[in-house]
Amino acid sequence: MKEKNKREGVTELPSRFDAAPRPRSAPVPPGKLEQIVTYLEMRRHPARDHGPHRLENLALMRAQKPTLSFYRYLYETVGGPWLWYERRRLDDEALGNIIHHENVRIYVLYVGGVPAGFVELDARHEGEIELAYFGLVPEFIGRGLGQYFLDWSVDKAWSLEPRRVWVHTCNHDHPKAIAVYQRAGFVPYRQERIVIDDPRRGPLA
Repeated sequence: MKEKNKREGVTELPSRFDAAPRPRSAPVPPGKLEQIVTYLEMRRHPARDHGPHRLENLALMRAQKPTLSFYRYLYETVGGPWLWYERRRLDDEALGNIIHHENVRIYVLYVGGVPAGFVELDARHEGEIELAYFGLVPEFIGRGLGQYFLDWSVDKAWSLEPRRVWVHTCNHDHPKAIAVYQRAGFVPYRQERIVIDDPRRGPLA
């Protein structure tokens, strides 16, 4: 069912596959938003000729129990353009219970001392690690950082010796997100269609 993109060496996700959701038979109600969520996974550490190519003037640091305000800054700045909304719904206690959990690791990418992106590795479920959130600050997109940071994040996840690493994205994410994840070694295995409250309206706006 998959077609090989020889020019880029990427296995592109076909327009439909076995687990693809059926088209909606009714229009999306006002104030709602349709999302097509794609799930991708890898079950072994991808083989690379070398590790991620390190860029200059760059640092990666784990945020040890980040303050809620700093985490919310990262989440809003990185995820705002892509309509991230789940963590915006959480109060301080609920958010703290997640990001301060001993099996949740948050790493921040700095360029020239400035936060440029972050990744959240969620290992709360035995045997698997989810790249719960991954992305760059908008001003740093297009500088060749994304693939380096993703490869580094994948290597970091596999250093914890899970059986599976997985991630999900949706049609409101960066248009190249699926291809970038596939280039890093992820394989799509499921899609679902959901309807959510439009985060651009109401109390989350």
